[in-house]
Amino acid sequence: MNDEQKLKALRRANEVARRAMAMGRHPFGAVLVAPDGDTVLAEQGNIDTVHHAEATLARTASLNYPADYLAQCTLVTTFEPCAMCAGTIYWANIGRVVYGAEEAALLALTGDHPENPTLSLPCREVFARGQKNIEVVGPVAEVAEEMIATHRGFWEARGR
Repeated sequence: MNDEQKLKALRRANEVARRAMAMGRHPFGAVLVAPDGDTVLAEQGNIDTVHHAEATLARTASLNYPADYLAQCTLVTTFEPCAMCAGTIYWANIGRVVYGAEEAALLALTGDHPENPTLSLPCREVFARGQKNIEVVGPVAEVAEEMIATHRGFWEARGR
């Protein structure tokens, strides 16, 4: 994926996040991009506290595409995948992750909100403990503020 493709995919993931928010869900979004860097194979917004956009998308992808194909694909997400999502991405055999804003930025927005108890465990660390290489790109400075802006006010409105 070149830089232009990454930015386009991140902005599409953010559109998915805004759709999730419009449905009363947490504003996270993810897209699965084919090896060509342009074709979006699937997209997923957040469902709830347990069914995150990234993990749900990775599970669905693993049911629809062979592992060797997914190893060439990229999961693009608005925020750094949590430990649960990183583990699911790993087991689904998705070869690359691109994220817009880091987990620390999310913690700054959510604080100790009970609906989003963040973990201080970077996805790179989760992947580093595995037996296969998952490439990670992020945070992407050019769009990080766009991802954060989608969340601004959301958590306060939910009683942070």
